[in-house]
Amino acid sequence: MRLWPKSLKGQMLLAIALALLLVQAFGAILLYRAQHDRREAGLVHSVAMRLFTATREYPPTEAQEGPDAKPPEAGEHGHGPPPPELFGGPRTFRIEHSPQSPVRTGEARLTDAENELREILKDQDIAVEDIVVIRRPVREDPQTLKRLTRRAALLGQPISAIAEKVMIAAIRRTGSSEWLIVRTPIPAYERALLTTLIAQTLLIYAVLFGVIALVLRQLTRPLAALTNRLELFAETRNLDGQIAPEGPDDVRRLISAHNVMEGRIAGLLDEKDVMLGAIGHDLKTPLAALRVRIESVEDENERQKMAATIEDITRTLDDILSLARVGRPSDRAEPSELSALVGSVVEEYEDMGEPVELLATERLVLQVRPTWMRRALRNLIGNALRYGKTARVSLTREGAEAVITIADQGPGIAADQIDRMLEPFTRGDPSRNSETGGAGLGLTLARAIAEQHGGRLILSNLHDGEGAITGLSAMLRLPLA
Repeated sequence: MRLWPKSLKGQMLLAIALALLLVQAFGAILLYRAQHDRREAGLVHSVAMRLFTATREYPPTEAQEGPDAKPPEAGEHGHGPPPPELFGGPRTFRIEHSPQSPVRTGEARLTDAENELREILKDQDIAVEDIVVIRRPVREDPQTLKRLTRRAALLGQPISAIAEKVMIAAIRRTGSSEWLIVRTPIPAYERALLTTLIAQTLLIYAVLFGVIALVLRQLTRPLAALTNRLELFAETRNLDGQIAPEGPDDVRRLISAHNVMEGRIAGLLDEKDVMLGAIGHDLKTPLAALRVRIESVEDENERQKMAATIEDITRTLDDILSLARVGRPSDRAEPSELSALVGSVVEEYEDMGEPVELLATERLVLQVRPTWMRRALRNLIGNALRYGKTARVSLTREGAEAVITIADQGPGIAADQIDRMLEPFTRGDPSRNSETGGAGLGLTLARAIAEQHGGRLILSNLHDGEGAITGLSAMLRLPLA
């Protein structure tokens, strides 16, 4: 499964999305930490204020029993009754007095909060012998759960909407055995913060992606049109349908430059065709005249040699003209039954008594140019007969390709020379004797025809069980779609 898109628009959008995701994640972490630190500092300062007030109302004395112990009556310690907010209100709980620390076995103490609380009380000249600060789930703390249950019933909300955890802070003053305990519910605002971050991210994504998608559309639409035009021109070499410059200035300049270049290429190709036509006419006409004149030569051997030379020149000229025109075929591709086409070419050689054998074939229909495909097959079979004395032809399907194989029993080609044999005017027999003949254009033309059909020509040596070369295999591999 390919996750990274292939198009420019898709890649840019995905890259921006990933970058934005990383930035938002980093910003969310920083925001959460800042909010968390601010909340913790607020809670600690709230606890410190309440403890400071409690120490002023209740000087050090022996502990009272129970977490809900009643505060002293007025005048018990020479002071009036404590303010009502210390006994609970909409957001705070009363100060508790207990002979024991509120920390349970296994609970972790918040040392940073303890140190901060100690510093605050020290600044207020409150001598403290021990401090504990813990955080506990509301449902595991009966005192908090009882009070929040009543509050939730009055507000018509679930307890989790008010608080999910409670901060419990307790101090034991110097010279006293009692603990002053403060319980402060921690507001459940993390969900609201998360919802805000998600909504913010989605809004940024929507706005940013909308703008970028619009810009990329203006950029990629003319590029897509230019790509389609290039593909059409590469196939037809036709100037009809040139696109007008559009999009950003850089893209407009690119399209304009392409149109100029396309016109120059088409002009050069037209000049080449005119030149090749003139060459073909100017050379074939005197060759035809020579073919007539040699009939007056009395020596039969000389006449045959001259005719063979003329035929060789004509064949070379035809190959050169065909190779030059292979990029601009006159006939259109049409659905063809490939096995029938291959069989018809093999029959031509069988009718001439050549040792050509048709092996297994499969019925495959392809879009091909029949004239050019026959030319490629004749060149390959002719090479096999010329250098390998025999030719075995087969047609098989391998995956998404049709494979036409022409194998011979010749000497093969040196491994370091196989690629060079596909170049123009390269021959397996450099002596150019009359038996092998040719100008070295057959394989080059066959390769050009294969590439014209979107395929390729592959040469490889055949080996026996001991590794000795037993022949050469030429494979035309053509895509089925």
